[in-house]
Amino acid sequence: MDLGTDDVPISSILKSQLAILDHKTAAIWATACAEHVLPLFEAVYPQDMRPRTALEAGRAWAKGNMSMFEARKAAFASHDAARKAKEEGNLEASEAAKSCSHACSTAHVKDHALPAAAYAIKAAKDKETESKWQMEFLQKLNDPS
Repeated sequence: MDLGTDDVPISSILKSQLAILDHKTAAIWATACAEHVLPLFEAVYPQDMRPRTALEAGRAWAKGNMSMFEARKAAFASHDAARKAKEEGNLEASEAAKSCSHACSTAHVKDHALPAAAYAIKAAKDKETESKWQMEFLQKLNDPS
């Protein structure tokens, strides 16, 4: 099953940094990664709020303000938005919405944080800069001093 990481080089350093995060901090990181590319979706579908709602749900779960089941509903809706964008040939928008979906799905399973990052890299115009930003932000979360 392709969770977005099969064709994106994800460094072992990033994986090891992510592994030491607690579940809620992983969700915060995944949500930040997805938010970085959300404008690529919203530029094409400005009226479709499903990916943004998924990010808000992921954050609400991380703060303890939403159940995992409620967050999952928002994640599924964002995935539907991604599917629609793909069917219409808007691949960057689709990857951005998938990133939002996986970021929100991190509420269910921590391991969804990695596909959230991978789909953000796929969506990004400058993949190297996106990868670097993700790693720097993850390191900051691991060492807030």
